[in-house]
Amino acid sequence: MNTSLRNSGIWLPLAVAVALAACGPWLTGYVGDMVVKVMILAIFALSLELLVGMTGLVSLGHAAYFGVGAYVTVLASGDGAGNLAVLVPLAMLASGLYALAVGVLSLRTRGVYFIMVTLAFAQMAYFIFHDTPVGGGSDGIYLYARPALGPLDMENRLTVFYVVLAALVFTYALLALIRRSRFGAALAGIRANEQRMRAAGFATFWYKLAAFVIAGALAGLAGFLVAARDGVVNPEMLSWHISGEVLLMVILGGIGHLRGAVLGAIVFTLLKELLSTHGVVGGMADHWQLTLGLSIIAFVALLPKGLIGLVQRTAKEAK
Repeated sequence: MNTSLRNSGIWLPLAVAVALAACGPWLTGYVGDMVVKVMILAIFALSLELLVGMTGLVSLGHAAYFGVGAYVTVLASGDGAGNLAVLVPLAMLASGLYALAVGVLSLRTRGVYFIMVTLAFAQMAYFIFHDTPVGGGSDGIYLYARPALGPLDMENRLTVFYVVLAALVFTYALLALIRRSRFGAALAGIRANEQRMRAAGFATFWYKLAAFVIAGALAGLAGFLVAARDGVVNPEMLSWHISGEVLLMVILGGIGHLRGAVLGAIVFTLLKELLSTHGVVGGMADHWQLTLGLSIIAFVALLPKGLIGLVQRTAKEAK
């Protein structure tokens, strides 16, 4: 039993979660905000990993579900503090339902056509919030009071930290369970050879649609957390470059690995932060998009299996 648990890779993520929980009260100011931001982006990246790494579906419209979850959080809160126990499921449900509608239509296409259809639906959602009063136009909308549930008040920074950490643990554990389930095995088979899976009697469309909806709902969870943390949402959350960034996180970390998605979110966020800081790179900070792009190209060229591949190779050589 112990060997099985050890082989399953449960100890390292558990140890990291415990360490973060212990460090929470000591992380204040800039560092605390950065850790919370990274954890939210890790949830977002994990949600896309379910599609790209586990199912073989490359989506360029994943930001739509992220943004829908955030907007629903603010709109459903009204003029007072919303109930945390209501807003979280509501944001995930709204994003999941939109993912269901998009998936029913987009999953009938393949390859580049699937990528373009998901992008088109995401841009459609973007312009709905950008060009109509419902989303406050290009300025977005503000949260009057952050969600609360009894003593859990997200106006408190420490509460935000632990709520985000709990959401990250939930997301990682859920995807780890899916990966080890019969459903996860079917998704792996679809990624490897969908035609053979259909010949074996699997209704591959419904498996892909289920994965698409779950991924959308988890992206909505990340959207809720951003809205609750920042107190403001705007249409840029649904734009194509946000979808591109989260896809880069998955690729940078290593496609097909949950730890890779988390690692990719960490490294991408830190790179973006460092390369845009004058105190670190001087005048080059004014051109951080260029240096970030070059850095990503270098990472992908030198590490075709992502950062997780480097970690695994280093661990193997150390034995």
